[in-house]
Amino acid sequence: MSACPLQGAACSKHRSGRAFASLPAIAALLLLPLGAHAADFDGARLSPWWAVPFAGMLLSIALMPLAAPAVWHRHYGKIAAGWSLTFLLPFAAMFGLQQASGQLVHALVAEYIPFIILLTALYTAAGGIHIRGNLHGAPALNTALLAIGGLLASVMGTTGASMLLIRPLIRANDNRVHKAHVVVFFIFIVSNVGGSLTPLGDPPLFLGFLKGVDFFWTTRNIAPETIFVGAALLMLFFVVDSWYYRKEGVLPVDPTPDTPSFGFEGARNFALLAVVVGLVLMSGLWKSTVAFDLMGTAVGLPAILRDAGLVAVTVVSLKITPSRIHASNHFGWEPMKEVAKLFIGIFLTIIPVIAMLRAGADGPFGAVVGAVTRADGQPDPAAYFWATGLLSSFLDNAPTYLVFFNTAGGDAMQLMTTHASTLAAISAGAVFMGANTYIGNAPNLMVKAIAEDRGVRMPSFFGYMLWSGLILLPLFVLVTFIFFH
Repeated sequence: MSACPLQGAACSKHRSGRAFASLPAIAALLLLPLGAHAADFDGARLSPWWAVPFAGMLLSIALMPLAAPAVWHRHYGKIAAGWSLTFLLPFAAMFGLQQASGQLVHALVAEYIPFIILLTALYTAAGGIHIRGNLHGAPALNTALLAIGGLLASVMGTTGASMLLIRPLIRANDNRVHKAHVVVFFIFIVSNVGGSLTPLGDPPLFLGFLKGVDFFWTTRNIAPETIFVGAALLMLFFVVDSWYYRKEGVLPVDPTPDTPSFGFEGARNFALLAVVVGLVLMSGLWKSTVAFDLMGTAVGLPAILRDAGLVAVTVVSLKITPSRIHASNHFGWEPMKEVAKLFIGIFLTIIPVIAMLRAGADGPFGAVVGAVTRADGQPDPAAYFWATGLLSSFLDNAPTYLVFFNTAGGDAMQLMTTHASTLAAISAGAVFMGANTYIGNAPNLMVKAIAEDRGVRMPSFFGYMLWSGLILLPLFVLVTFIFFH
């Protein structure tokens, strides 16, 4: 990790480069509160106006598909790029091209590119496995598929489990009149809650593993919360799905014809998924001193080999998977393109937001930091659960986890022992509440895009939040009083 002003007030001072000759109006608005201390760029000195591009990115994702669907679906990549430039250009003007380039490279090389490479490998390998046989989406079968997906999520990651099972689940319910609720609960259980038991399950837990948290610590310490939330969601889903099933039934003719046998095609991709798991584990366990500096961002040898291996997995999967399997899965690149384009905007515009959070009590978001600390100076697990969770609902849950991991002291050994309940609260909040919105966790958007590509009318951004607000938030209140009070 490079030493840069975005890492907090403890970073060293640096000189800004030559500014641009002129600034657009939005840049002047953003830069005005910094005054003469612009070179001392740290989160504590930033104005909340720097969060405008990130807020604009989120509002675009939330509102434009409703207000201007044709424009959004044709130009969402350009809109994401526009919000990214709204942050990067004023930043370069105030702090210099060198600093702006360093932040851009760090966001791309250390975060975005590895993130997208991993998602692409999981998406491709899982998309090369076809579950043969026409399952019929009755409530009991749907509930069983969600339970299986929740268990797989901690082994092969929420992305891998989601990509493996979402297409068979949609196909099983293609003769159902209403099926959006099936996909919504799938996002709750498989794309989020199920991934909370190991560092392989969800990116924030993997970051904790890299920071020194034992591999099986989450299994031992978050299992009760995961079982409680998972079981409650499965029971609620069975009730809801049974109501829809009895009320509306199924179409008289199933669009998917029955096949004589049930099984897997493209099973060699299971081996590739195992390779993905191995590569991720290797990058966390192998401590190599070999690293390369790229404009201030250290890129370690294990990370390079991991990403190269994941690219190889993607290429091999595409080579060995027959086209008929991809056709059977309706495999296409549009869902992956949507995630890639939207998340580059999120990863870039989130930079100043994370900087302000990392500034702690002295920063613009100091009220958030103060809210998670009791009067005696000790961390409040319940407050950490909600602060981490609510921010993870709208920010990427991986950097949000890191912010509160460091806010709680950043010492993995102490957090695993003396403050175990606090670390459990941070971990559960980051993973569970990633389900609150479509942008809380990357698989959420991927599953939504695949479902819509298959003709499922998914809820809007706020429509989905209505589902999560009515179902998830009451469960999280119970979790607070049972486990973190």
